[in-house]
Amino acid sequence: MASVIKNEPFAGRNGVVISKRPIRNEGSPEYRTYEVHQRERVGESTEKIKPAQLISEAYRQNPYPLLEILRENYPCYRDWLSNSYWITPYNEVTSIFTDEANFETRPKTWYYGLDYLGRDLGQEPGVLEAEERLIDAQGKLVAAEISGALASKTSGDLATEFAAQYSIQLLMTTLAIPEEDTGRFASIFWRMQRGTSWNPQLQQEGRKAINALISYLDPIVTQRTSQPGDDLISAMIQVDSQVTVQDVVVTLLERDHETLQGALANMWFLLLTHPGEFEKACSEKRLMKLAYMETLRHSTPVLSAHRFARNEVERYGRLIPKGSRLVCSAAAANRDPRIFKNPDTFIVDRKDMCQREPRGQYRADGLATGIAFGLGKPSLQPAVPEDQPRSHYAIARDTAVTASQILLQHIENIELIDEPHLSSLTVGEMHTCWKLPVTFKAK
Repeated sequence: MASVIKNEPFAGRNGVVISKRPIRNEGSPEYRTYEVHQRERVGESTEKIKPAQLISEAYRQNPYPLLEILRENYPCYRDWLSNSYWITPYNEVTSIFTDEANFETRPKTWYYGLDYLGRDLGQEPGVLEAEERLIDAQGKLVAAEISGALASKTSGDLATEFAAQYSIQLLMTTLAIPEEDTGRFASIFWRMQRGTSWNPQLQQEGRKAINALISYLDPIVTQRTSQPGDDLISAMIQVDSQVTVQDVVVTLLERDHETLQGALANMWFLLLTHPGEFEKACSEKRLMKLAYMETLRHSTPVLSAHRFARNEVERYGRLIPKGSRLVCSAAAANRDPRIFKNPDTFIVDRKDMCQREPRGQYRADGLATGIAFGLGKPSLQPAVPEDQPRSHYAIARDTAVTASQILLQHIENIELIDEPHLSSLTVGEMHTCWKLPVTFKAK
């Protein structure tokens, strides 16, 4: 049992009565973590970067120069402005993201302060199996419809009319949402997802969207409880007959909505701005698949993910307090020169691919290069396991490749009209190509 010195008051030099803090035996320290973690020693200054730069307009447009400074100079950067730690080297990021004993990822409902709104059923085997089957079956039909509409014109925007349209229409098709409700549902879903932002206005709009989605889906859930169909909502009901509309809404909130849309737009941006790589990717399906993988490494739409310390833990020469937020930067890690050769170059048939990490996990659920946080943490299973549904990464990858190939079956001679670029709507949101105007010919 630890011995404790009595906490007897005494007068300090300025006459103020103070008391000694209890002194315990080794193994039960009484210092405050905050006092330790705020110390800075000689040589620990960060003159190469200031915290305000990480929320600047320059970072919103192009985060990579600043992330390179962090990765090469301050691999565990204490950001006092946002009260968080930035983790940027590849090995450190993957280590934090796979260490479930010391770190956790909090659900999107936590950012809303709605811990008890409903259950996330997205990882239930029955729901995963239905999602895989429905996306595989409906993806080709949706892609053909969108590509056919584009082919009827001589110009269009591949970011809005292809990438964005495909991702939302595919979701609505798997949910069996009526086509006439496309605009309404898409607006509600988009505002709900954006509401996890730090921006108070987006949070407020997101809360309204959650309530609107509950009202919209309530009669649909009731109807499919008595008359189930072949769709994701019916699959959730079949998993648990006690499913509520709130459970359905939480499941939709927690799903990844950024990777498919963002990666499709970014891939076509990279292909059209790298004609040689475009020619490679169009030559065969395998190379189009590699182009998608390389896109998620080179220009991931989900720049970072937050992890929170479950307890006080020492990492990278720092004592990280319990509850601390760690910003794990996929954008910085995916361009780590210690892992990837010529990391800033987009190379479709990149040779330095590695399927399995030394620690036993597969990169981002089977991703061959880089980290894709929107698709979950690295898995102990390959992307295409033998005894269970494919991973979310594999499903998104395959449907993106299929959609792109179908588009190329409808149009040709694709040329850029303007100089496109990648950006985020606000700092912390999806980093993608929002406008990709092109001209083309119908085949």
